[in-house]
Amino acid sequence: MGVSELAEKQRQMARRVVLTDKFGKIRRVGGCDVSLRRSRRSADGAAAVVVMTYPTLEVVEIVTVRGRVEFPYIPGFLSFRELPLVAKAFARLGEPPDLLILDGQGLAHPRRFGLACHAGVELGLPTIGCAKSLLCGKFEPFDLCRGERSPLLLDGEKVGYALCTRNRVRPVFVSPGHRISHETAVEIVLRCCPRYRLPEPSRLAHTESRRALTC
Repeated sequence: MGVSELAEKQRQMARRVVLTDKFGKIRRVGGCDVSLRRSRRSADGAAAVVVMTYPTLEVVEIVTVRGRVEFPYIPGFLSFRELPLVAKAFARLGEPPDLLILDGQGLAHPRRFGLACHAGVELGLPTIGCAKSLLCGKFEPFDLCRGERSPLLLDGEKVGYALCTRNRVRPVFVSPGHRISHETAVEIVLRCCPRYRLPEPSRLAHTESRRALTC
């Protein structure tokens, strides 16, 4: 499947994304990350899912899986590269979380269908994208005080927020993935960042995926 066909698939699947809160009480929140060791044609990958109690953030379950990743790195198509491993890790959980935070974009994507959107639609649960870097869009500068934020705009549409989770530390980029609103996504990410810049579930998932890759 070529890039144009993949882009069209993203546009079609984006129609299934729900940007309102469609969930009950959140008791367990998950974080997911994928680490890769790249070669010229493919990569050895490891995905980790960390499930924590919410809002107390105590670890309940950790699952890691390894596998080959054949899909090439193409900007804007990260989900096709990482989601197969994410889905394998998710399937091994004893009990799924009520919500999943992914290290990547959600709505803040050129075709409004980043990794968090794709994961939410495929896995059928609320998802949030919390990215360390900006993929697309613009935001107005704001004070780097915890809780401060600035709307992230793409073609005049709000697709997320630049959010400060720690004083005097550069922002993260939060966007809804599926079955969650902009404001609730920001609120949950903030609650999951008691000490560090990144949400605890996805931060720990990154650590676990790196560890699994080096074992």
